[in-house]
Amino acid sequence: MATQMDLKKVRLSVSNAVHSLTVLVAHEEGLFRDQGLDVEIVKTPGSANVNTPVRPVEIFDRPLETLYNSGGMDQFRLCEWGVMKRAIDGEQSDQRPAKIVALGAAMSKFAIVTSPDSSIVEPEQLANTEIAVTIFNGSHFTTLKMLEGFLRKDEIKVTNFGTMPQRLEAVRRGELAACTFNEPWISVAQKQGFRIIMESHSTRSEAAGEEMDGPTLAANFQAQAKAAVMIQADPSKYAHYLTDETGGILEPDELQTWRFLYAAPTPYTRERFQRTYDWMQSYPDLITGGVTFESVVDNRAWE
Repeated sequence: MATQMDLKKVRLSVSNAVHSLTVLVAHEEGLFRDQGLDVEIVKTPGSANVNTPVRPVEIFDRPLETLYNSGGMDQFRLCEWGVMKRAIDGEQSDQRPAKIVALGAAMSKFAIVTSPDSSIVEPEQLANTEIAVTIFNGSHFTTLKMLEGFLRKDEIKVTNFGTMPQRLEAVRRGELAACTFNEPWISVAQKQGFRIIMESHSTRSEAAGEEMDGPTLAANFQAQAKAAVMIQADPSKYAHYLTDETGGILEPDELQTWRFLYAAPTPYTRERFQRTYDWMQSYPDLITGGVTFESVVDNRAWE
């Protein structure tokens, strides 16, 4: 067991609990310390928190990005497409570099939701209908992915709208036809009688600056891998991390923990990069072109 003096200090970001639950659990259960790390959890406002204001559309104006660019954290995770965009846009602008260093531990669920009395009962009815998301966020990218199986790309419409509670109320009042949520807000929507049209998993990716060396990243990911096993074995033990974000709207026993899916972080392969990059380029304005695997991916944790 390493002594406090021997531990390497690392600052890891946490925004939405569902996306970073392995980090929170590894910290709570002493798994980072077991790997020789003294981890500081750096919390930034996530879209799932009831008190989070509406997030800016421009990714580099968001709290996590602002903190990372100023050196306030060492490593973070976003949806796979968000990390791809951050790595590429950051490389091509005056931002602190961040490379993709792993396919992450969280396979977070997102769901498209309508009001209980809506006439919409199938995905096809969402053609040319604005769906509320957070632009350039997991809710945005996963909505596109979900609807591609039912609609033409030119029929899929999204709009940047509000916080999670604001979205629920707008759909309830009929101001929006549909919105996309992650947990715990899918469970909130179910509790309040909203209709789930469809849902899908959305994998995280891990990003880090060059200051995070391979052995440190490896230790981080080994701790998260052990946390994933613990979460899958007893998800209810950690439900409070998610329900706390609702400010009392949802109790831990009301969270649909069967949606939890966590696994060990893995290398971000060339094949995965190319598939994801090609898909993002198939939409105008999602991502810029001319980028290679070597320029944005660094699997140094496995070297």
